[in-house]
Amino acid sequence: MSPEKSTTAVVQPEIDETSDARNEARLKIMELANMISIPMALNAVVRLKVAAAIWSSGANTPLTAAEIIPLILPNNPDADADNLARLLRLLTTYGVFSEHPPMAGDGRRRYSLTEVGRTLVPGGGGGGGGGGDGLSYGEYVLQHHQDALVRAWTLVDHAVVGPTSKTPFEVANGEPAYDYYGKNDEMNELMQRAMAGVSVPFMKAIVGGGYDGFDGVGRLVDVGGSAGDCLKMIMSKYSCIKEGINFELPEVVAQAPQIPGVTHVGGDMFKSIPSGDAIFMKWVLTTWSDDEIKLIMKNCYEALPAGGKLIACEPVLPDTSDDSHRTRALLSGDIFVMTIYGAKGRHRMEEEYRQLGISAGFPHFRAVHIDYFFTVLEFQK
Repeated sequence: MSPEKSTTAVVQPEIDETSDARNEARLKIMELANMISIPMALNAVVRLKVAAAIWSSGANTPLTAAEIIPLILPNNPDADADNLARLLRLLTTYGVFSEHPPMAGDGRRRYSLTEVGRTLVPGGGGGGGGGGDGLSYGEYVLQHHQDALVRAWTLVDHAVVGPTSKTPFEVANGEPAYDYYGKNDEMNELMQRAMAGVSVPFMKAIVGGGYDGFDGVGRLVDVGGSAGDCLKMIMSKYSCIKEGINFELPEVVAQAPQIPGVTHVGGDMFKSIPSGDAIFMKWVLTTWSDDEIKLIMKNCYEALPAGGKLIACEPVLPDTSDDSHRTRALLSGDIFVMTIYGAKGRHRMEEEYRQLGISAGFPHFRAVHIDYFFTVLEFQK
């Protein structure tokens, strides 16, 4: 005979709401609940071109909000310097701006750019933005906060509730992100500029000596190479590469500019990939499911000779979670992929990529860490 169940209520200990632990807990949840203020404030200062105004050809002179206003909104009597100052002060706490104490008798805070803020300056501000082509990480910020993308963020729970055949973006906007972009020239152009602004400093690190895997390659295929800019940068450094193949969707390569030594080829990577001594791809695998990646990698394997390489540059998650900037950037990027591009597309850990390579037939694998966000993943046949 089973013992009778106890009907005695469990008395919960009374919570001391005055304790430091509870005060810290309440502060943390308030910060998290209001965290939308941070990307939206960043979006606002990028739209207003505040970083370029402060940088002013390298001067980076600390300015008050009132001094910045006529630089970004000339002849606008309705511009509100006080509200701009509120945005600047918030972003100072996240390392975008440096705050300088008021001068004697002035009472106004002044702001200059940090190394982070300089990435928002067109051309990089000498601090690692988009290089000399007028691009910056500002385009990446703007691309992430367009209306169609913001609508998707209220539906992130759909990625859990399912079915996951549709991303939150598709649920919110009626079609997948890439299809949506394809019908909107302005959105598509912004995405291309955003990807270029992020890619250029990373590619400079690769060709600047951070990676040696292109040595001895004669024919290089860039899968998803857009206009061929990455191929151009690689080939300018490695004279051994006599032929570059920019492999993209037909509608993309149809508008690609002529580049000496580069042939633009339209096609579908899920069907076949042009042959080469090495195949390069950057930020391609992330948005696809494991099964889709296996198909892409098998097509790469079949297009390579013995000893040939697949060189994939992807965000790679750490094995353990912590509160570092790197881990947070990678994990938040993972949720962005899940929400916008593919509910089963994701950032992966290094071992997951190794196993995907093995399943596609690649016996050799190495990871080269050059950049804090991207990792070079080399699969050799």
